[in-house]
Amino acid sequence: MHRRGKQIVSIYFSCLLTFALSAPYIPNEKCKECHETIYREYEHSAHALSYFSDELHHKVADVSNPKTYACAPCHMPAAGNRKALVTGRERPDPNDVRERDGVSCFFCHTIAYVQKAHHFNRNIPAKQAKGYKPSLFGTLENPDESDKHSSLKSPIYLENVCKGCHSHKINENNVTIFRAMKPDENALSCVRCHMPEVLGGAEKHNNRNRATHHSHRFPGIRDPKFRSTGYAIALKRTKDGIDVTLTNKMPHPMIIQPARAKYLQIVVTRNGRVIWRNYRKDPSEDRQGYFVYRFFEGGHPIVIPTSATSEKVNNLQGHESRTLHYTVPGLKSGDNVSVTLFARLAKEDCLKAIILEDQTYTTPMLVKKVEWTVP
Repeated sequence: MHRRGKQIVSIYFSCLLTFALSAPYIPNEKCKECHETIYREYEHSAHALSYFSDELHHKVADVSNPKTYACAPCHMPAAGNRKALVTGRERPDPNDVRERDGVSCFFCHTIAYVQKAHHFNRNIPAKQAKGYKPSLFGTLENPDESDKHSSLKSPIYLENVCKGCHSHKINENNVTIFRAMKPDENALSCVRCHMPEVLGGAEKHNNRNRATHHSHRFPGIRDPKFRSTGYAIALKRTKDGIDVTLTNKMPHPMIIQPARAKYLQIVVTRNGRVIWRNYRKDPSEDRQGYFVYRFFEGGHPIVIPTSATSEKVNNLQGHESRTLHYTVPGLKSGDNVSVTLFARLAKEDCLKAIILEDQTYTTPMLVKKVEWTVP
């Protein structure tokens, strides 16, 4: 490129940066005026949680580093001071609506593209010229305009947008502490499962008479009906016990977030009396049936993975099946076997580092249960 051409490009991008800094922000509450149904869906989703309303997140973030808020790019993406938060020059401010909104409607719908990187991907917001209405992106053909924003269709909202935050996170020691997607995967399966099409238009007046819209509830592990669809459990008798085959029907790994755990509870009864179980007190006693990330620093176990130098993971990858063998002495025909898969939002180890008042994080959640009679 000629020197003058380079100068023009440089000036152009400098102008775009200036425009971006002056872009108006539309708070979540304002979206409710036209998108009542979508707003109701969204406010019951994990995206609506923020540093100020998600106890587990903010306590882990504070213990990880009490001076900086490195989680801001994904957990406080609309903040106008993300760099200051990440570097520790500023702390989260509950009086700032852009920080309080969490993963906000405005930010998600202004992502221009996803920049791939080794440690974690980055969402790059669209530039907005001063004095113009913001442009919000989505998947709709011929979208409606409004007095608050213009509307445009963007191809990244089916294929790439989820990859900005839900792909991977690798710490400075090259230890993976979060992975939901492989580098060559797109977001189509994310949208299909977590944003299914539901009845009703995307905005309350529904001027285009649209029959459906993508749900913004983002159902996941907190939804009892939804989480039960992700697994299959099959049992088989062997000469010395039972085989339990667990299948992850989801396209992503069984364990994604490092704070979570899933585990099997297996109980064998005879005439109403328990004759065998896979653990006595702590489900982690059964190492093959306890699915979790474990982290170490210099060989010593740690809870918060920020400084981890190694990891051990018991996990099922997307669409993976694994058969676990259990020796059950004296197993007889007619014995009853109960296999239950549970999930916890905060594994037991988390309580060594933080105190959680909200029992939702530590109470086991039923995922799937199978009852079987030994043939």
